[in-house]
Amino acid sequence: MSQEFIIGLTREFFWTILLVGGPVLIVSLLVGLIISIFQAATSIQEFTLTFVPKLIAIAIVLFLTTPWVINVMVTFTRNLYNQIPNIAH
Repeated sequence: MSQEFIIGLTREFFWTILLVGGPVLIVSLLVGLIISIFQAATSIQEFTLTFVPKLIAIAIVLFLTTPWVINVMVTFTRNLYNQIPNIAH
């Protein structure tokens, strides 16, 4: 197992994490930003106003991206299993 192999595997691992978690994080960030701007403009300081819309937006994104996320994870796992013979050398 070479250093290049470990670096490549780590790079693929982190890229998969970004692909899987990215859409949820981006939507949560955007919804939070929009709600914060709304709260600043109207001077409404209700804590549940930020929580509930984020929860709904995240649920929608998870529902819409689940097939794609599963495909990304299966591809990563297959590539990982295909690398097993390279580890033995």
